[in-house]
Amino acid sequence: MLALHVSEVMQTPARTITPESSVVEAATRLRDEGIGSLVVERDGECVGIVTESDIVAVTAEEGDTRKLTVGDVMATALVTVGPDAPIETAVERLRTHGIKKLPVVEDGELVGIVTTTDISRYVPHITRPKLSTESHPERRRFTRPDTLYEDDDWEFDSYGVADGIDVGDHVRFSKTLSESDVERFAEISGDTNRLHLDDGFAEGSRFGRRIVHGTLVSGIISAALARLPGLTIYLSQELSYRGPVDIGDRVTAHCEVVEQLKADRFRLSTAVDDGDGETVVEGEAVVISDPIPDSA
Repeated sequence: MLALHVSEVMQTPARTITPESSVVEAATRLRDEGIGSLVVERDGECVGIVTESDIVAVTAEEGDTRKLTVGDVMATALVTVGPDAPIETAVERLRTHGIKKLPVVEDGELVGIVTTTDISRYVPHITRPKLSTESHPERRRFTRPDTLYEDDDWEFDSYGVADGIDVGDHVRFSKTLSESDVERFAEISGDTNRLHLDDGFAEGSRFGRRIVHGTLVSGIISAALARLPGLTIYLSQELSYRGPVDIGDRVTAHCEVVEQLKADRFRLSTAVDDGDGETVVEGEAVVISDPIPDSA
C-alpha cells in the first residue's frame, strides 16, 4: 500500500552481450541462463536489446543464422527507465511501446532490467487491459431488488441491457469510509492492527497517520457487484493495492464486465478510486450471474 519504485522489483545485474557476438552465442546464453533477453552494450553504452522473440523471428525468416551477429537482429530503438522511477512509469512505458522488458539505466550506466513478469508479481493488472472509458448509451440504468436497503451516503449507477449481465455492463458504487466503519470492521474482522486504530502508533509508521484497512477498501468492490443487474455471486477476486486510503475519504468502486466465460459466468475488471480520483485498488473478479429469485 505504498508506492513502489523500479529499483525494488528489477533484476540485477542485467545480462549483456556485444553487438559483434553471434546470434548463435546469444541464443545459447538465453537458453543456458534461463533468461528472455540480453542488453546489447558497446564500450559500456547500451545500444540495443535482443530477445528470444527476435531470434525466433530471424530464424524463421533467414533459416541459417550462423553468419548473423547480434547487431543484425537487435532492437535499436531502446526504451529505458530509471531505478528511482515509480513502477507506474515502467508500466506505462511497457504498454505504450508494446514491449515486455525495460533496461534500467542510471547516469548512463546499466544497473538492471525490469520485465512484465517482475512487475506482475507486485501489480497483476499490468497484464490486463484498462477499464473501458467508452460510454454505452444503449444501456439503461437499473434499480434492482437484490439489495435489502440503501443509505443516504451511498451512491451507485448500474448499467446493462438485460435481466442479468453481459459484456460491457458496468457499475459504480461510492461511500465514505468513516471512523465508525474502521472501528466496526476491526471488531467484526478481528483485524485490530494499531495502524488503523491508534493515532500515536500510526504516526511512527511509514504512512505517518492512520489509514483504512485495505480489505475494507477492496470490500467496496463487492458492494458494487451487488448492484449489477441480476443476482451476482463471487467466484474469485484478484487484487493489487496501489495506495492507502485516509479515514473519512470517499471511495468509489468501478466494475466492468469484460468477458463471458460460460453462460452464467463472467470476468470483470475491478478498481477502487480514492476521493482524488487516484486508483488505490485494482484487480479482476470472476462471478456467477443468477436470475433474481421469484420470491424477491
